[in-house]
Amino acid sequence: MNKTEFQQKITATEKPVIIDFWAAWCIPCMRTKPILDQLAREYSGKIEFMPINADESREVLEQFRVFGIPTVITLRNGKEVGRVTGVQSESGYRVLFESLANGQAVKVPITPFDRMLRLGAGALFVMIGISTSNWLVLGIGGVLAFLGIYDRCPIWNAITGMLRRS
Repeated sequence: MNKTEFQQKITATEKPVIIDFWAAWCIPCMRTKPILDQLAREYSGKIEFMPINADESREVLEQFRVFGIPTVITLRNGKEVGRVTGVQSESGYRVLFESLANGQAVKVPITPFDRMLRLGAGALFVMIGISTSNWLVLGIGGVLAFLGIYDRCPIWNAITGMLRRS
């Protein structure tokens, strides 16, 4: 699919659009394909689902600056409102479809494993930073730990909400 064909498809629909960039050789893409196909059937009346083969649609990949697959991009009124790169669980993709169908902000929640990994790595870096009196390592640990909880932080949500509006 070239850029012109893609734009025609996007403008032809009034529904929100979910684009799945995949490739036949991509093992993670094969894992997500059945999940996305099932969700596309469930939300067929509310959402337009467009699987795009990355190998055959270079112009579209460049337009959206897709550097890794699988990548799922959500569009509302022709504008990108969400993006997920990499494999997600069914519940993560379901949140994506549900929030787009209901007109809500599109956010994919952090998985419990990712949250614990970020918090654990952050704590480890903080401990190393303290024990070696290395402020840089301590700061990196703080940032890593924050990445494990940022989605639950009311101050972060308020600041990013204000930035999105402006």
